[in-house]
Amino acid sequence: MNTPLIRTRFTRMLSAYNTNAKIQKKMAEKLINLCGKNSYNTILEIGCGTGFLTRNAVEKLVFRNYTALDIVKECKNYIQEISPKINFINSDIESFARQDNKRYDLILSNASLQWIENFEVLVTALISKLKPDGELLFSTFGKENFREIYHISGNTLKYYSIKELTQMFEAYKPFLEEEVHIMGFDSAKDVLRHLHNTGVNALENKFWTKSDLAKFEKHYNNLCRRRPTLTYNPVYVKIRQTEKPDTKN
Repeated sequence: MNTPLIRTRFTRMLSAYNTNAKIQKKMAEKLINLCGKNSYNTILEIGCGTGFLTRNAVEKLVFRNYTALDIVKECKNYIQEISPKINFINSDIESFARQDNKRYDLILSNASLQWIENFEVLVTALISKLKPDGELLFSTFGKENFREIYHISGNTLKYYSIKELTQMFEAYKPFLEEEVHIMGFDSAKDVLRHLHNTGVNALENKFWTKSDLAKFEKHYNNLCRRRPTLTYNPVYVKIRQTEKPDTKN
C-alpha cells in the first residue's frame, strides 16, 4: 500500500468527498444494517474517513467504547463532530494491527480494505482481534469495479470475486453479498472529476497533460458510445468469530 500517496490524495479531497461519494454512502448504510446486534461493548472502525459509517453506527448502535482509525489526521475533525466520545487514532491499519493488543465485539470497515496489499493476512489478523461471538463487517469491491477505467488504462486494485473471498475465509463460514451500480456522466471529464473527488486517483501518481486528457476522453467515448458510465461493484462481508474456525478433516 502506497500510504504516503493515498494519504496525500485523500487529504486533498476530504471537503469534496461527502458530496461525491454517493455509492460509498449507500454502502455504509447497508453495512450497519447487516450487524447481528444493536448493542456492542467495544467497536473498532477502520478507514473512517469523513464518517459515513461512523454516523450510521452512532445513530443505530449502542456501544460503550468506539475507536475510529484513519491514515488522514484531518478526519478527526469530521469524527468528533459526529460524537466527541469517539476515540480517533491517526494510523494505517497494518501498523495499528501489529501494535494493538485489544479485542473487540465489532470491527467495521467501509470501502477501505481494497487498498491493502496483504488483504488476506490483514483480514485474518482482524478476525483474531474479535472477542468470542464478535463480528467483522466490511465492504470492499469486486472484479467489475471500475471496469471502464481498467479497459482504458489497465490500472486496477486487486479486487476479489465472491468465490475467491468464500474460499479465502471458508473456515469462518462468511456471509457475502455483492451489488452492481452503474453511474452515468455527461462527459469523460466528469468521470475523471468524480474519481478525483472520491480519492480514487490515489491509485497512481501521475500528472495529467492536455494530451493525456484528450486520449482518455477519446478512449472513454469509444468504450461508452451513448453516455460515459462508471461501474461500482460493492461486496459485503460478514464474519462471526467462534472459539475455533471450522477445519476440514
